[in-house]
Amino acid sequence: MRWQLGRRSENVEDRRGMSAPVVGGGIGAIVLALVAMFLGVDPSIILDQGTGSGDNSNSSYPPSQQTATEKQEADFVSVVLADTEDTWHDIFRRMGRTYTDPKLVLFRGSVESACGYAKAAMGPFYCPSDQKVYIDLSFYQQLKNQLNAPGDFAQAYVIAHEVGHHVQNLLGISEKVQSVRSQVSEQQANQLSVKLELQADCLAGVWAYHAQQTRQILEPGDTEEALNAASQIGDDRLQERARGYVVPDSFTHGSSAQRVTWFNRGLKTGDMGYCNTFAALGNLDKP
Repeated sequence: MRWQLGRRSENVEDRRGMSAPVVGGGIGAIVLALVAMFLGVDPSIILDQGTGSGDNSNSSYPPSQQTATEKQEADFVSVVLADTEDTWHDIFRRMGRTYTDPKLVLFRGSVESACGYAKAAMGPFYCPSDQKVYIDLSFYQQLKNQLNAPGDFAQAYVIAHEVGHHVQNLLGISEKVQSVRSQVSEQQANQLSVKLELQADCLAGVWAYHAQQTRQILEPGDTEEALNAASQIGDDRLQERARGYVVPDSFTHGSSAQRVTWFNRGLKTGDMGYCNTFAALGNLDKP
């Protein structure tokens, strides 16, 4: 991926020098342990809500000790975030809307957000309450070494997926989905979560399409890296790895095949209109 010459975002909040909050065990710890097999779970559903608002946007943090690799990873994240900003500002402008940039929080080990307390084992996530994306950069080593999804464009896909959730939040889609989820069975609620996640995958593909068209960011093999990452973090693949068997009714993000299909749909078309994972639910995904 050609990223070194890209613009750096001013919306990165580095909390890596901040001491992690101390939280007791109990049901919160159990939930976090269960969720660790999934990536990018909506934290407003599963996070421990008992540790405060976590809104530290006006706080200052001591400088973190970084290796050369960590500095490069942080620089890369800043460039990818800036590219999503440029892309979505343009798309929203053409829709007659205004795009509000999300913040991206770098942390180590654990973090507090407006959605609650989270550990790095959960993977990157988006909190709609504070409109921030949270990521521990050690996740990229996990993506490469444990999930068999190496490559910088695979890493960019992860960020673009979480920014896709921000787009859903700005358009009111997330709120509508949450409202419906509260009125249906657990199985149906999981199905709605899958649709929301697959749409975020498609929106990540939309970003990649426009970034390539306007800034030619892709190098040979980049598309395959992202598609492989989408495949490796499918619910079926993750459950098989963690449990040794698959429970489709418990899916919250979609199967490997579904995630690949929807990311590829956005990547091939660059059109949000093709990201309607809620087709059977009428106008749920319409702003």
